[in-house]
Amino acid sequence: TVELVLDGAAAAEISTGVGFFDHMLELFARHGLFDLRVDAQGDLHVDQHHTVEDTGICIGQAFRQALGEKRGITRYGHFTLPMEETLVTVAADLSGRYALAFNASFASPKIGDFDSELVEDFWQAMAANCLCNLHVLVHYGRNSHHVGEVILKGAARVFRMEATVDPRVTGVPSTKGVLDG
Repeated sequence: TVELVLDGAAAAEISTGVGFFDHMLELFARHGLFDLRVDAQGDLHVDQHHTVEDTGICIGQAFRQALGEKRGITRYGHFTLPMEETLVTVAADLSGRYALAFNASFASPKIGDFDSELVEDFWQAMAANCLCNLHVLVHYGRNSHHVGEVILKGAARVFRMEATVDPRVTGVPSTKGVLDG
């Protein structure tokens, strides 16, 4: 179950059974200024993959639904964010078409008991179901926890930026008059 309010107050109630992932989703709400409630129950006896991927699918769908017809939104966003020794640039377009360019390296295969590769899997599921172009470039970073966290914080700021209503934008920000696949 996912509930998302785009113009929220950064309230988060997250329960996926995956500690590091819960932490990341709380940061997404905080830095995106979204209200986010997630209650996920997956097959953690197998591994964390399905829970993380399915949560990405649901958050992507909730984000897409919350945007509605996308009238008046900024549409584009980009943010470069430092965190300790790590630097990321995230850029996105709420175009209604899916693309993911993910360029990040993790020094370790695990962040606690969380598989590092699940960071990309989450963003792939989220972007594919939100129907956006999402570009993630980690310029450098040594600590895998920092790499995962800086991507999340940068993306939260980008989604916040592009979902913001700009009073100068009339209608849908597209010469086609529609933003969907």
